[in-house]
Amino acid sequence: MNNLTKTVLLAVLLTFAHGQPTFAQNFQNGLQAFKKGDYKTALREFRALSEQGDARAQYGLGRLYASGLGVIQDAEKAVRWYRKSAEQGNEFAQLYLGSAYSYGKGAGQDYKEAANWYGKSAKQGNPFAQLYLGIAYSYGQGVEQSDKEAAVLYSQSAEQGNAFAQVYLGSAYRLGRGVIQDHKKAVDWYRKSAEQGHDKAQFNLAVSYEEGNGVPKDYGQAANWYRKAAEQGALKAQLNLGSLYASGLGVVQDNIYAHMWFNIAGSHGDKIGIEKRDAVAKEMTASDISKANELARDCVSKKYKGC
Repeated sequence: MNNLTKTVLLAVLLTFAHGQPTFAQNFQNGLQAFKKGDYKTALREFRALSEQGDARAQYGLGRLYASGLGVIQDAEKAVRWYRKSAEQGNEFAQLYLGSAYSYGKGAGQDYKEAANWYGKSAKQGNPFAQLYLGIAYSYGQGVEQSDKEAAVLYSQSAEQGNAFAQVYLGSAYRLGRGVIQDHKKAVDWYRKSAEQGHDKAQFNLAVSYEEGNGVPKDYGQAANWYRKAAEQGALKAQLNLGSLYASGLGVVQDNIYAHMWFNIAGSHGDKIGIEKRDAVAKEMTASDISKANELARDCVSKKYKGC
């Protein structure tokens, strides 16, 4: 489990840190142990409460089993505890139970059951459940396909600040799926998500600026947002940023940096990146190509930051 996932789990558990005095104290003991990284103690406290029917602890125990913290990872046991908690109305357990069915982890893959549990969580206002149920409607997985229902759910989640839902809603407006096509609204939602650091939103916002859809055409802004996405490893953003350097649109024309970004994109296996790298190389000296290759290696070593 990565640090972000641990932080999210802790934040969720903290929302349940109240209840009957004895149960609440035991739950707090489990929380304190979790915060200290003492997962075996957290497991012991959560298990004792779970066996007494405490929905908060059942969800927490499920997450420990799912993540292998303090116990051998066991997706089936995670699902067992998610279900006990979800049946008591715990929105987070409902969300994770839906996810287990969606991906077939700990339970047989069943899109209908996934949609059912996402729906229960979504009705309680869970933004991720709203997002995942929206995706189910978009693709007709476990529910009858409906772009309109998907857009409603994306909107509910996006309004709560969910960056992923904001991207989906932006694309719904861009394509006119489930809503009246509106490029300005698409840009508004892409921007909200992009400002939270979502690389796909940053890329889509850059494309909007480059093409002049929903905003006045602005290559400088396009380069800015492509760079932000490229620094997160977004292949298409790296490729498009290279194209801007090659043409001198929004940035000072520079074949060395064009070659660098094309080369990085090509290193991911992108054929267009390789073709564009080779094409721009024909206009460069051997010394410039060597410098571009060195910059590319340095950029990759810095994980694309500050290139």
